Amino acid sequence: MALDISEATSLASSVTMVSPVSPKADTVLQATFEQMLEDPRISASIVVEFLASRAKNTSSVYIYDLAEQVGFGTRTKIWSKSQDGTAQVVDLQTRAGAGLSLVGRLSEGTSSDTANGAVLTAFTSPQGLSLMAPALSYLPPATASSRLVIQVPNITPVGETFALSPTLANFAAVLPILPENIVVLVSATSQETVHFTQLSYHTSREVGHATLPLPEKDYGSIPVAEAIKRAGYSSFEYVGDAEAHTVILLLNGPLALAAKAIASKSSSGFAVVSVNVLRPWDEAALRAVLPSSVKTIHILDDVPNTSMQGPIYIDVFGTLLEAPNPPTVHSHRIVPSQTQTYISEKDSFRKFLGTFIPELEDLVPAVMKKLMFFGTPNTTLSSLPLLIEGALSTSKTISSRLSVDHDVFSKRGGLTASRLLLAPKSALNADEIPMPFILPYDARTNGEVDFLAVLDQTILKTHSVLKYAKSRSPLLIITSWTAEELFSNLPVQVTELILAKELRPFIIDVAAVAEGLVGAAGPTHDVISNIVAYLAFMRMYLGSAATEENVLKLAIVSYGENVEGVDLAKVNSHTWEVLEEVLFTEAPANEKPVELKEFEFNAIAVETDIGDTVVNGARLGSWHDAAQHILFPTIFTPPTESSDEEFPKDPALRPELPERTFLVTCTEYDRNVFHLEFDTSGTGLKYAIGEALGEITEFCEWYGVDPNRLVTIPVPGSEDKYHTRTQIDLFGRPPKSFYTDLAAYATSKPDKYALFSTFKKLAEKDTVTFADVLKLYPMLCGLIGDIKPRHYSIASAQSVVGDRVDLLVVTVDWVTPSGSPRYGQCTRYLAGLQIGQKVTVSIKPSVMKPLIMAGLGTGAAPFRAFLQHKALLKSQGKPIGPVYYYFGSRHQSQEYLYGEEIEVFILDGIISRAGLAFSRDGPPGAKKVYIQHKMLEDAQDLARMLKNEDGVFYLCGPTWPVPDMYEALCGALEKYQGMTKETAGEYLEGLKEEERYVLEVY
Repeated sequence: MALDISEATSLASSVTMVSPVSPKADTVLQATFEQMLEDPRISASIVVEFLASRAKNTSSVYIYDLAEQVGFGTRTKIWSKSQDGTAQVVDLQTRAGAGLSLVGRLSEGTSSDTANGAVLTAFTSPQGLSLMAPALSYLPPATASSRLVIQVPNITPVGETFALSPTLANFAAVLPILPENIVVLVSATSQETVHFTQLSYHTSREVGHATLPLPEKDYGSIPVAEAIKRAGYSSFEYVGDAEAHTVILLLNGPLALAAKAIASKSSSGFAVVSVNVLRPWDEAALRAVLPSSVKTIHILDDVPNTSMQGPIYIDVFGTLLEAPNPPTVHSHRIVPSQTQTYISEKDSFRKFLGTFIPELEDLVPAVMKKLMFFGTPNTTLSSLPLLIEGALSTSKTISSRLSVDHDVFSKRGGLTASRLLLAPKSALNADEIPMPFILPYDARTNGEVDFLAVLDQTILKTHSVLKYAKSRSPLLIITSWTAEELFSNLPVQVTELILAKELRPFIIDVAAVAEGLVGAAGPTHDVISNIVAYLAFMRMYLGSAATEENVLKLAIVSYGENVEGVDLAKVNSHTWEVLEEVLFTEAPANEKPVELKEFEFNAIAVETDIGDTVVNGARLGSWHDAAQHILFPTIFTPPTESSDEEFPKDPALRPELPERTFLVTCTEYDRNVFHLEFDTSGTGLKYAIGEALGEITEFCEWYGVDPNRLVTIPVPGSEDKYHTRTQIDLFGRPPKSFYTDLAAYATSKPDKYALFSTFKKLAEKDTVTFADVLKLYPMLCGLIGDIKPRHYSIASAQSVVGDRVDLLVVTVDWVTPSGSPRYGQCTRYLAGLQIGQKVTVSIKPSVMKPLIMAGLGTGAAPFRAFLQHKALLKSQGKPIGPVYYYFGSRHQSQEYLYGEEIEVFILDGIISRAGLAFSRDGPPGAKKVYIQHKMLEDAQDLARMLKNEDGVFYLCGPTWPVPDMYEALCGALEKYQGMTKETAGEYLEGLKEEERYVLEVY
């Protein structure tokens, strides 16, 4: 398998362009590979998608939801619709065991593609890869024509703002369990990303990948190290002093690029080794790259937490263990929060390295110029930074680099920040230093930018962006406001910052200038608007050297004398005339400051459509969208295709699926079990594994009272406290005592005797509710007892699923002898819930902590939560102890609840022993097998765990098997622990007091 982990960076090359429109997916598809490499608008991630989705390279592309959420795979899905050389695309959800479908596709005998040869591609994230890893150990041996390639963009959402971080902590946690035949390539620059992607489809092993075309050589059926060498790379890259005594070793990525930039300028016996090929680990290559002068090696390992040892440290330590004079190896465990600090706070990474390598050079060249543009995605001026970079890149003495990031959470429509760096071509390694280390989005910054432009006037009212500007630096504001309107619209702290920093703000209405030259809005209007903004920028950037003639000469070099049929000199003259400097003398008095938001990089792909934000395929709209669908159903309802079928296809049923969607009624199974998920985000609800959810239901008032009136009743045991709530159990089943109490109200002896005998018929056969009885005897409402809460065991672990509660519910329904259908009160309510409907719940504390678990039917629900939690602990490298799981139901094909997950837990070693009993699956006439029989098979282990190892036993399910299980445990203690029947029973009763023998039955 090939695993390719790459940075989502833009290609380094650039060309001159005029069109302000960014390339769409369909236009990218029409470009050749060479044209894509020459287009600065196309990022390396787009090139990776293009290569990975070609039908000549792969037969199918599996796109996991976590990859699409960060913008990786969205273009591939668009391209697949054209069927123009694009491989088949399959959507998959990320969950435990997510990779099993890929294993099954490649396993011999399970797929027709295997016989014909198939190279499968999967897109996922580091977090998704960590969930897939256990399944990858079951991959069949890879061949040149049948293998798996996983493309992984190295971006992980972290923190409350979901800022994207290059941490590989999730992947590091599962690296030790990956199979030996895997290849892991790690890239950092755009060129490496493209080259490693090409290599991943030319090797004969399984490959995973985390900008020039690859040299035309034969890469097939050769060792990985040789293929890497032919491509001009090596497993380990050494940068720094050739006789270094101290070496930093870390995975290729942003931190490695920054460390190498520092090492290339250092002469203090310091060097950096970056790992390009993580698997297979080449011990000989590492020993060869390290000079004999090395005395100390510092390993920087991405880890989820500081208690976990990093995998690179283990590899390096093992490699150098038997060396003649091994250097000292130190491990530095870098958690995600540290990684985010290093890329978001200026100079923090250099200071960290300085703790063990003194006198390091500054990372950023002093001659570098920093420019920043804030705007809105996919608007008229969204390509202005690209136009400016393209024009400046034609210089023979200046190198330029542009980075575009998006914030889709802090502003409707999204916010775009473009960072442009300019440096002399002679500046050493200026193009190799990652952008975050040169110009970070540090909330505590005090001004790093030499030129700041705000392309949308509303940003000044919502976001703190002027803090990035240096003192006395120029500020360009594209706005329709006059100088007076600008002063009155700006928040007071923005005005104060302009005055404090002595900024030089200039304003210009580019839309008005363009409209005066070419008329109303349109493509030509958009192009001229960008040219006007470009000319305004050049006048301000040149400063005192700017004249109208000089600016025009520079513009003609880039765009010629005419743009879209308009004389460039005329455009320049108008721009020169209307560009206005605004003088601020004082801040507004008695005005309260407003809260301004910070920019956070949390998306790499943003598209807009009629003002709405589309982030990685998800649209951010308002309640008006839903209202429009309700008010104008004829407009938004999909058209129904004419058909002669008895049941034609309904386009409203899952229209996004290419397969036919049917309404299926089960005819061979007499029970209905359904899984419910409740969103608890924003409620503050917390629960531990083993707890239960109590439904507080409402009922429809038919008793002749106003349902909007409130009835307040005293709280039992508190005379001075009252509460208002749904109180009596109108739709519950009356017990025998109710009919006995009812008889006291009879006015004649025959009626009284009739009521005494009514219980059998009404309660057990007709199964009436209190409400049914009230229809006969309306005055008897006071006899109805209080509603008892219905508790469902929670089938999820909050530590795994987060803000969600999962329930496993079996529908309670039956038909009375008279033919009337009856439904359980709570299951009827749950079945009628609509998606998005709010539900009031309470948490019933539970003492269940799993070790020995026995569940029947829906009694499996709490144990799913236990197993999820155990899997999480194991993924973090923590011991989990033995887990015995017993489950019983009637048919495996119909009632093996969460069966796929249970099988994964067994394969992963989460479940030590599984006793599965399906009582009606045996041959006719055979003795039925229940879970107590499975427990008898493990009687010795169970007795030892309960008596000698402080084990805990849990049973969840119906009450009827409790005696049999009790006898099984007593028998085990008698036989293997020397107890009598009486002492064994007393011991189990004692375990109840210790909360080690827990029954949750219904």
